[in-house]
Amino acid sequence: MNRLKELREKQSLTLDDIELKTGIKRATFSRYENGKSEPNIATLIKLADYFDVSVDYLIGHEKTPNHVE
Repeated sequence: MNRLKELREKQSLTLDDIELKTGIKRATFSRYENGKSEPNIATLIKLADYFDVSVDYLIGHEKTPNHVE
């Protein structure tokens, strides 16, 4: 899930920030970023809402995020 890392870094967020803001443990999020684990659909939805992108974007099915910066 390289897009998770892209989104996190683009917003200058640390793994600790992600844990505080989403409740997802930093080690778990790190495993998602590194492809060692896959988030379930509920977690994908939570992350998509948090980053304001679609689930399709997170999983690599869509090329651009929902919002334009």
